[in-house]
Amino acid sequence: MAIYHCSIKIISRGKGKSAVAAAAYRAGEKLTNDFDGETHDYTHKGGVVHTEILLPGHAPAAFSDRAVLWNAVEKIEKAKNAQLAREIEIALPRELTRE
Repeated sequence: MAIYHCSIKIISRGKGKSAVAAAAYRAGEKLTNDFDGETHDYTHKGGVVHTEILLPGHAPAAFSDRAVLWNAVEKIEKAKNAQLAREIEIALPRELTRE
């Protein structure tokens, strides 16, 4: 029997989280956080089928680079308890094909 779920979480600096680290993990990439100088390398993580950044038409083209986008978020949000991003996780059953 298929089990679906949807959860929405906040990535908050107040909880010790980093938007750059979260983006690197979810995309399976290596990103360096300019805020604290830490490099997050998840290039050996398996299971990442597709990554994409969707931007509104008026957004700077530079934000199509994941490192630039999330480091800009870390830079603009200065509060120690800043809410940097939201994660929406949707689980789909194995019975669904990629098509």
